[in-house]
Amino acid sequence: MSHIVHDLIARGDARVVAAPVEASLRHQVEADRNFGLPTALYGATVGCYLGFLVIVGTAFANPVLAIPMAIIVLLIVAAFAVPAVWTRLRDNVSEPQTLGEFETRGIMTNTGRLAPRDATIQVLILPVLLVVWGLAVALIAAIVT
Repeated sequence: MSHIVHDLIARGDARVVAAPVEASLRHQVEADRNFGLPTALYGATVGCYLGFLVIVGTAFANPVLAIPMAIIVLLIVAAFAVPAVWTRLRDNVSEPQTLGEFETRGIMTNTGRLAPRDATIQVLILPVLLVVWGLAVALIAAIVT
């Protein structure tokens, strides 16, 4: 590539011009680090995960489980705190929806618009089932012992 440019310059077919005086940095892609869901849904998810750990931790209370439970709590907190910090970075221009906006508009997914009820069910089904499973395991353990 540079060989061709040198040949053009040597023949006099190319023009060399000065760089523009005010060339501002322009990003081709807008940085949208927001996931589009209201913060309350993330809070409910974290609450369900931590609730499961509280249920299981109290049902099977043992000093040996203290370190693994602390590690799991730290991993859950980190899994939600890092994206929360990520959405608040300097170049992020979008903000999460409020609950009112979410109830009015829903959320756009790859396959089309999703109603708020359906989106809430999809986000919370695993955490709620995990809490129910923890309650069931704790109840079975209490009945058996």
